[in-house]
Amino acid sequence: MSKPIYILNGPNLNRLGTREPEIYGRTTLAEVEASCRSAASGRPIVFRQSNREYEIIEWVHEAIDEGSGIIINPAAFTFTSMAIMDALKMFPGPLIELHISNIHKREPIYHKSYVSPVATAVIAGLGTNGYPVAVRALLDMIDAPPART
Repeated sequence: MSKPIYILNGPNLNRLGTREPEIYGRTTLAEVEASCRSAASGRPIVFRQSNREYEIIEWVHEAIDEGSGIIINPAAFTFTSMAIMDALKMFPGPLIELHISNIHKREPIYHKSYVSPVATAVIAGLGTNGYPVAVRALLDMIDAPPART
């Protein structure tokens, strides 16, 4: 069995579907998880959400040891957490930073990501549809043949 991909979600994403639907839509986190599992076509997924920074860091550490790739929507921790950034820097595989809204079109406080400099790729502004897009992209990265040097 292949190593799982980790999909990690930060603070307040447990409120998807009711939290600022004009920005984040009406899709719930459970529905997001279902769409990710469908996009993974049977590949194992570890799907988690926490409002606690330390818990997300522990999950990144777990992914370092057990995962093949990470998709992370750090939510507000994107703009505040050097600790999550430091943990993600240790991950040896592909890493996608994901945001439901286009953070670059929002207020200036949302423009400086601590995660982007360590991410393989960034997806923003596709709504919750960005999650299955990210899963397919991550699987392509994991399954790609090694580059010739």
